[in-house]
Amino acid sequence: MIYLNLVIIIIYSVALVLIFMYALAQLNLLVNYLSAQKKKAKTPFLDFNNPDKVPYVTIQLPVFNEEYVMERLLKNIALMDYPKDKLEIQVLDDSTDNTVKTTSAQIKALEKQGLDIVHICRTNREGFKAGALKEGLKIAKGEFIAIFDADFLPQTDWLKKTIPHFTDDNIGVVQTRWGHINRNYSTLTKIQAFALDAHFTLEQVGRNSKGHFINFNGTAGVWRKECILDAGNWEGDTLTEDLDLSYRAQLKNWKFEYLEDVVTPAELPVVISAARSQQFRWNKGGAENFRKMMWRVLKSKNISPKTKLHGVLHLLNSTMFLNVLIVGILSIPMLYIKNEYAHLKPYFYVMSFFVISTIIFFVCYWHMYKRSYGGGFKNFIKYIGMFFTFFSIAMGFSLHNSIAVIEGHIGKRSEFVRTPKFNIKTLKDSWKGNKYLKKNISINVIFEGLLMLYFAFGMYSAFIVGDQGGDFGLFPFHLMLFIGFGFVFFKSLTSKA
Repeated sequence: MIYLNLVIIIIYSVALVLIFMYALAQLNLLVNYLSAQKKKAKTPFLDFNNPDKVPYVTIQLPVFNEEYVMERLLKNIALMDYPKDKLEIQVLDDSTDNTVKTTSAQIKALEKQGLDIVHICRTNREGFKAGALKEGLKIAKGEFIAIFDADFLPQTDWLKKTIPHFTDDNIGVVQTRWGHINRNYSTLTKIQAFALDAHFTLEQVGRNSKGHFINFNGTAGVWRKECILDAGNWEGDTLTEDLDLSYRAQLKNWKFEYLEDVVTPAELPVVISAARSQQFRWNKGGAENFRKMMWRVLKSKNISPKTKLHGVLHLLNSTMFLNVLIVGILSIPMLYIKNEYAHLKPYFYVMSFFVISTIIFFVCYWHMYKRSYGGGFKNFIKYIGMFFTFFSIAMGFSLHNSIAVIEGHIGKRSEFVRTPKFNIKTLKDSWKGNKYLKKNISINVIFEGLLMLYFAFGMYSAFIVGDQGGDFGLFPFHLMLFIGFGFVFFKSLTSKA
């Protein structure tokens, strides 16, 4: 029993230390972010009235069975304010349903309006999204390649805000910040927006401002075609082909430019099954890229030790879910160990120092929240509620995301599962009947329900352990885990088409 307790203590401690290291990295990114706010760079000038200066751009739209948003996407892209003789649109359509015909009809109508738009359909989905992008690149006319997923709605002046940055020949990618057209639709969309806002402010600016590696986010960005080819072109051996190509390009000394002030609106998943599939792909892809890119980053002679450290932690982002799950599950036996072995209490006082990790996240995300909503006492109170909700639900996803991470680390391959789109902005809009939603419930949902009960037991344990009337130090943590797993469990059971 003593040896088992020792193993539990060691694993618990290692996971806490890794979370603390990640928190310190986030704190460093916050310092970088705040520093970057003081010295905003001006947009380079490009004379769009001089045809000789305007570069040719290809817009790629990789789509797959997008019945609900395809018409909206094409109408939006057709409004792009850019010289028509310097703009090509490629619809990279891997669809397997009747949208191929309806999309074709819409494209023909746009051709009649004078747009240079082509419909590229593949007979197989080899390489999935990466394969489609690579196929289109073979015949792309553009010197620069802008990419938009089906649910993104760029402003008409989007190209005029991004293309001028390529006047610097070292820039390989310009990435813009994602906006959220349905941010306030539900609790689920609010916490997704909260997490993405942290990435697109704190992390992207914090890394980019100091020359650390960032990632093209798969959409709402522009690549220099030469950069794609020089970095080895798109590869479909991970589920996050965007992260993969980003690191290969930066290892070849291409620079990335992140534009925080250029916002590209998009739709967040409104149903938990859609959010689960998206989270699974992102987190597994992150782990796959850690396996693929870690040693290349560490061995590179072109980058500084600090950039290497941030790069490795960036690639390990998704693995934090595994550490959170480990800490959560082991926290209950640790509660009993603490109250059974009095001589270990000093160790627990030292380890409680890691509550500072949560405080660091709280401070970092508050600065991000202020960026979107403004400061002040009222907003701070709202932020406390949002942070508690976000942290709880993020931990509720930890089992689902940990499975994705483990599969990624051990090299288990799986299909690229697209995230269903809905074309929903308000509660009056219904997602019921969306034919792309999964009807079956994952067996993982059962384990999430069991974990909800497990952490209810953890809260009960606070009242009965020890001989001093209980121990409530971990009670808030177990409460958040109980709420998080309960939310994910019940939403997964009830949110079906």
